[in-house]
Amino acid sequence: MPEVVQVESLRHAYGQRIALSGVSFSVRRGELFGLLGPNGGGKTTLFRILTTLLPPTAGEARICGCDVGTDRDNARRHLGVVFQSPSLDIYLTARENLRHAGHLYGQRGRELESRIEARLADVELMERADEPVKNLSGGMRRRAEIAKGMLHDPDILILDEPSAGLDPSARRDLWRRLQALRESTGVTILFTTHYLEEADRCDRVVILDRGHVVVHGSPADLKSRIGGECLTIASPNCEQLCAEIAAEMGCPARLVDGLIRIETADGPALVARLMASHADRIHSILLGKPTLDDVFVRETGHRLTYVTASPAKGGE
Repeated sequence: MPEVVQVESLRHAYGQRIALSGVSFSVRRGELFGLLGPNGGGKTTLFRILTTLLPPTAGEARICGCDVGTDRDNARRHLGVVFQSPSLDIYLTARENLRHAGHLYGQRGRELESRIEARLADVELMERADEPVKNLSGGMRRRAEIAKGMLHDPDILILDEPSAGLDPSARRDLWRRLQALRESTGVTILFTTHYLEEADRCDRVVILDRGHVVVHGSPADLKSRIGGECLTIASPNCEQLCAEIAAEMGCPARLVDGLIRIETADGPALVARLMASHADRIHSILLGKPTLDDVFVRETGHRLTYVTASPAKGGE
C-alpha cells in the first residue's frame, strides 16, 4: 500500500529541551496507526508537526507527498483533525457546528448539507444533531468532533488522545465507530494515545519515549519478540530478593519501577519454585502474556505509565 505519511529524522526542540530526536516512520494508506507513549514522550509535539501547527526544528514530515513545513496549505487539504481539547461551540447544535466548519472549506448549499447528513449518520448522531452541544454527553461530543474532521472527506484522520476524559463504555463505543468509519470510507486513521488497549487495536504502532522511537511494528509482532510470559513480583525488599532470585534460579530478573520483573518460558513452574523458596517475602505475583507495556519495559527499563518531568509550556 502507498505511504500517505512519511516522517524522516524529525527533530524538534523547545529551547534547550529536545522534544523529538531523529523520529522516523511511515503510515500506509488505510492503516489504523498509533503513536503510543507516556506523558512527555513527544506525542503531542509530533501531532502538532503533522497537523502543520508547529514547524520542525530539523528533518521532514510529508502528508500525501506535501511537506508540512513548506507546503502547509496542500498538506492540510488531505487532513481531518480531531484535537484533544474540545473545538465545538457548545451553544450551537452539532449540525450548526458542522455547517460552519464546512464554510471554512468553501462548501455551501446542497452539497454541504448532504455532507453533513452523511457524516452525522457515520457517527450515529442524527437523532441528537439539532440539540445544543452542551446537552450532549462527552462521547457524543467526541463523535461530533470526528464528524467535523471528516466533513471534507480527508485522506487521513489524525486524532490526539481521542478517548481522553471518556468513561470506559464511551471509549469502547468511540473505537467501534472509528473502526466502522475506516471500513466504510477507507480513511487512514493516525492517533496518539497512552492507553495500551487502544494501541493493541492498531495495524502498526510506534512507541515513543522521551522523544525517541523505542520500537515500531504490529502489536502482535512486538509482543512476540518477548515470547513466553512475564512475571511481576512485589516484595518489601525487592532489591535483595531480585539479586537472590537471579543467583539461585538463573533467571534474568531485574528491578523495574520498584518491582521485580522476569521474562520466562514457563511461568507456572517458576511461580511454584518462587513460592516454595520465598513465600514469606513475596507480597504478590502477577503472571501474564506479554503486553505492549512489557515491550516498553524491555526496551526502556521502566513502565509505560512512568511520567517524565512536566513538559515546557508549548507541548510535550
